[in-house]
Amino acid sequence: MQTKKYPFGHLFPQVLTPSNLRAHQIYYMFWFLFIVFLILVITCAETTILLCYFHLCSEDYHWWWRAYLSSGSTALYFFLYSIYFYAERLQMEGAASLFIFFGYTFIMAIYFFLLTGFVGFMSCFFFINKIYSVVKTD
Repeated sequence: MQTKKYPFGHLFPQVLTPSNLRAHQIYYMFWFLFIVFLILVITCAETTILLCYFHLCSEDYHWWWRAYLSSGSTALYFFLYSIYFYAERLQMEGAASLFIFFGYTFIMAIYFFLLTGFVGFMSCFFFINKIYSVVKTD
């Protein structure tokens, strides 16, 4: 459960603050967004590799979907935060604004799930290939 919080915790202060994401502000420093993206990728990869290693140590070799879902479920925190943000900070009224807000946020959460899940799966895949390639069978 904790591995899902770390990537969201690294991403939230830099990018997901309401003044940056929802106020239509333009980033003039795209290198800053790139650095935040790299931090997200590294954090997802490290937490998924750590979780996968613990499961391999306990002789649980069903890592494929667990690797994808463990880092991909960071999107759940993203969507839960958007619900909180809509309820507490936005002053929107009407059903149309509700459907538009949550429709676009749900699409962003799906893309975020696919991205972070792919990063977690591929990092775990390369990690397992590396550790099993150095095992000698005599």
